[in-house]
Amino acid sequence: MFEDIEIADPQPRPGYVIVDVKATSVNPVDTKIREGSEGTQGLTFPAILHFDVAGIVRSVGDGVTKFRPGDKVYGSAGGVVGIPGALADQMEADADLLAHMPSSLSFGEAAAVPLVGITAWEALVGRARITPRSNVLIQGGTGGVGHIAVQIARAMGARVTAAVSTPEKGDVARGLGAEEIILYPSEAPEDAVQRITAGEGFDIVFDTVGGSSLQSALKLARMKGHVVSIIGYDTYDLTDMHFKALRLDLVFMPIQLIHNIDRHEHGEILRRLAELIDAGAVTPLIDSRHPFSVGGARSAHERVESGKAIGKVVIERD
Repeated sequence: MFEDIEIADPQPRPGYVIVDVKATSVNPVDTKIREGSEGTQGLTFPAILHFDVAGIVRSVGDGVTKFRPGDKVYGSAGGVVGIPGALADQMEADADLLAHMPSSLSFGEAAAVPLVGITAWEALVGRARITPRSNVLIQGGTGGVGHIAVQIARAMGARVTAAVSTPEKGDVARGLGAEEIILYPSEAPEDAVQRITAGEGFDIVFDTVGGSSLQSALKLARMKGHVVSIIGYDTYDLTDMHFKALRLDLVFMPIQLIHNIDRHEHGEILRRLAELIDAGAVTPLIDSRHPFSVGGARSAHERVESGKAIGKVVIERD
């Protein structure tokens, strides 16, 4: 599963920096890459996994002007399709994918933000064009992406509803800023629409779960509403989408990293998120912290795979 390997220290290419890694976090996609079910094109094992990194710049390559050695940075910069990731002492990262760390966060907290924060921002701000008048539903409101999405939507002035699986998670979502809660195992979409929106439906539904959750999103959105999802690889019935003239967007966050396009957009999103974080509008929810070791990586992945985590699972150095 995990093992220690020795490799040569990376050297920065033009446009890249070397980061002394202080922390990383586990996203569900990291566990899928580890088991070989996703993101393995061009990847050979043993491989250095994990997208998210927080650390200190050790050195910079030619052409890098926005970072200096000693800067604290965070980003989502590797761990897929053969690009070395953050489970290492040092990581070479494209400077465009990084931003200065929020000053109010520890390394572990900062490492919890990049992939989920960029995903939530792209969905709500980039695709859905959220406004202060938006009536927004976040499905999976206490998950990695969902808990950040609830806070971003609230910071933008929207009215926020969170769909969660248990009353305990509902309490967490309310603490993050959700005004209304849908317990999806016990309340039908039609009933939730009637109770919360007087039968009209939500302006924006952000689905972070996929499968039956995305199918339900089509019922929960209003006429000519907007559904955004991060998991579209399944078979769906689009009848509700057709007769309600819905707009459907899919967000695939790693596309900039994998295909080396528009990488600067991720750095800019992280810069804007850092402003919200330091203003107290967004706070990463840490489920658990694990040591930066083989055993720590193993226990962190097991926690994510258990499906019991609320927020993010972090791996950090002492």
